[in-house]
Amino acid sequence: MDLPRCSGLLLHVTSLPSRFGIGDLGPAAYRFADLLAGARQRVWQMLPVGPVGLGHSPYASPSTFAGNPLLLSPDVLRDEGLLHADDLAGAPAFADDHVDFERVAPYKYPLLERAFDRFEAHADDAAHAAFEGFCEAHAAWLDDYALFAALRDAHEGGWTGWPDGLARRDADALARAREALARPVQRHAFWQFLFERQWQALRAHCRRRRLHLLGDLPIYVAHDSADVWADPALFHLDEAGNPTVVAGVPPDYFSATGQRWGNPLYRWDRMQHDGFAWWIRRIEAALRRFDLLRLDHFRAFAAFWEVPAEEETAIRGRWVEAPGEALFEHVESALGRLPLLAENLGLITDEVTALMARFALPGMAVLQFGFGGDAGSEHLPHNYTPETAAYTGTHDNDTLVGWWRLEAEHMTRQRAYARHYLGLRPEDEREVHWHGIRLLMASVARLVVTPVQDVLGLGSDARMNTPGRASGNWTWRLRPDAFERLEGEPARRLRTLTQTYGRTEDRQPPPD
Repeated sequence: MDLPRCSGLLLHVTSLPSRFGIGDLGPAAYRFADLLAGARQRVWQMLPVGPVGLGHSPYASPSTFAGNPLLLSPDVLRDEGLLHADDLAGAPAFADDHVDFERVAPYKYPLLERAFDRFEAHADDAAHAAFEGFCEAHAAWLDDYALFAALRDAHEGGWTGWPDGLARRDADALARAREALARPVQRHAFWQFLFERQWQALRAHCRRRRLHLLGDLPIYVAHDSADVWADPALFHLDEAGNPTVVAGVPPDYFSATGQRWGNPLYRWDRMQHDGFAWWIRRIEAALRRFDLLRLDHFRAFAAFWEVPAEEETAIRGRWVEAPGEALFEHVESALGRLPLLAENLGLITDEVTALMARFALPGMAVLQFGFGGDAGSEHLPHNYTPETAAYTGTHDNDTLVGWWRLEAEHMTRQRAYARHYLGLRPEDEREVHWHGIRLLMASVARLVVTPVQDVLGLGSDARMNTPGRASGNWTWRLRPDAFERLEGEPARRLRTLTQTYGRTEDRQPPPD
């Protein structure tokens, strides 16, 4: 990952303020990019930006290639003439501190349908040619995704419950479906065209502000996805299309039964046979959106936990070797040096470490994890190497303030260790988040990323995700008043720390 010594913030697009109930690629995104640049940050990290799946999770998307239409900005569409001011008048009063997906989707999708209607009726030849060019350039995934999305709208349940010809992708059945659903298919393709246009406009703005976008690539894809439906031979499925083995992690200190994620596992033998073409397309597509990629659950590229699909827990799984070295050799040969970051949290083996070293992939360290062990923890800053990407916490962690306030037996010892390590006096504890940020900024880690919640010192109610919890995740939003506060003293303190510890290109000392 070719980055200078720098720092950045983690904030998902859905968490941005917006009057439409969910953060989007409109004015607040540009304002946040300007805030980052003004605070001398170089990286904006976010979660996967595909359509969300079960539990509104961005890690269970119905497509690894598509963008989430709910991230489209109605303000931008109005400026382009695809929506009118009257269309946006009388919008519901959405909560400004969380995304209510059950209310947002029924409001935004009719707006996007209206935009499609106007495009069809009024767009000029150049606009239609641009749309057609987009469809041709992305046909390798867009044709299947648009049809899958239209079929999903027309049928209840997952694709294995569709009429047999559609589930099995019979050529005649697919041709009839494309004809019968021609307009919905075109509409879904058009929304992807709009997403690409809005995304690339924002990315160009970030580049002008010298910001790198750091994206997130989930290791697995959802079973109910265009990816599995379009290429079932690449996954362990039975004749009906259901998984025979699924992904998860084994029992550990945190869970006596492990975690059964349920994603279908890859047929690595078949993927290797064609030179990992699917993975090359996937990473190439992601790098058209992002400058850097975080590879989720990286240890599964060395070996993964295979759970029989009929098992209700992950206890009766087994470790299976994966061809990670061959995969990254093919990807690197096709795409060049890989701007990747390995999510290497959890129990990491020598094989995983060797795979990271082989391709010069930096790993992660999370400050919160450092105080649960001894002084040898790789999550403590005195053990970092320059290649480390250091975090106060991730989207799966409690906020730093929330973690500090936990009333659990194990936290008594962890707080005591942290007090000594951070040099905290009693009066310092109200700003424990800033002491944690300062510690990481001063470390040798080349990249430091801080969740916005930690910069603002927010508590557990600002947590983005609690692993293992079935509902209530992925909804946190930055309130408008909190955004304004972030632009003030917190941004100034962040800029000072960034300059103090040499995380700016000019290496100038902070102002007096």
